[in-house]
Amino acid sequence: MGCSFPLDYVHCPQVHTARCAYINTCFPCILKPSLTHRKTREKKSERSSNRMASSPSFLLLAALLALVSWQAVASDPGPLQDFCVADMNSPVRVNGFVCKNPVEVNADDFFKAAALDKPRVTNKVGSNVTLINVMQIAGLNTLGISIARIDYAPLGQNPPHTHPRATEILTVLEGTLYVGFVTSNQPAPNRNKFLSKVLNKGDVFVFPVGLIHFQFNPNPHKPAVAIAALSSQNPGAITIANAVFGSDPQISDDVLAKAFQVEKNTIDWLQAQFWENNHN
Repeated sequence: MGCSFPLDYVHCPQVHTARCAYINTCFPCILKPSLTHRKTREKKSERSSNRMASSPSFLLLAALLALVSWQAVASDPGPLQDFCVADMNSPVRVNGFVCKNPVEVNADDFFKAAALDKPRVTNKVGSNVTLINVMQIAGLNTLGISIARIDYAPLGQNPPHTHPRATEILTVLEGTLYVGFVTSNQPAPNRNKFLSKVLNKGDVFVFPVGLIHFQFNPNPHKPAVAIAALSSQNPGAITIANAVFGSDPQISDDVLAKAFQVEKNTIDWLQAQFWENNHN
């Protein structure tokens, strides 16, 4: 039988226990510390915290944590001066490009006659991506931004792909686009979530960094045009089908057959196709 406090308890202050009369078991007493004792402990804790905060090891640890946190949220390297025009001729290899001598910088380092107002010829997937990044405008180095014009033929698409280093914000200039992206793997039993939207002229849509996404022109008669801004001087692009079935050398068909749960001859047929790159 259990105890029904307080009738079944007999306090034993001399041994700091409480006895249950029915089951003859002693339980530890919960003693509230006195106010004086509590204040003394608080002062000791405060002195200990002050000593820790002023110690060299604590300051070093705080600095290291700040550095790690900065690296965790950083994307492209940030500028530490007004600009860092890429020196494409330098033999030095860094993450990005070394800076050109500021004395030699001129307006052309920030300019390109890209003719982004002109339509582009599309390929067999029905799209053409004209990317302007640091490789076309050296002044973009360390600025963390690039831009692209995307032309879509009727029923054309920019096939599923990902930008490993950039978030993309897309604006439709002409026509209609069906767009979407898929989330990363989720804990079971959840699946990758697909989010999609039909965009019309003037609409804007965001594709988060690293996630697989696409755009498709559903109109069988009219082309579409969009402009995309990307949060990297060199966002990169991995077209899923090209990477999986058109890699050089090829991925083993045993691996892909198991991954896609199809016959090996299906994989062999896919690998034999010409996987065209629509990114220029």
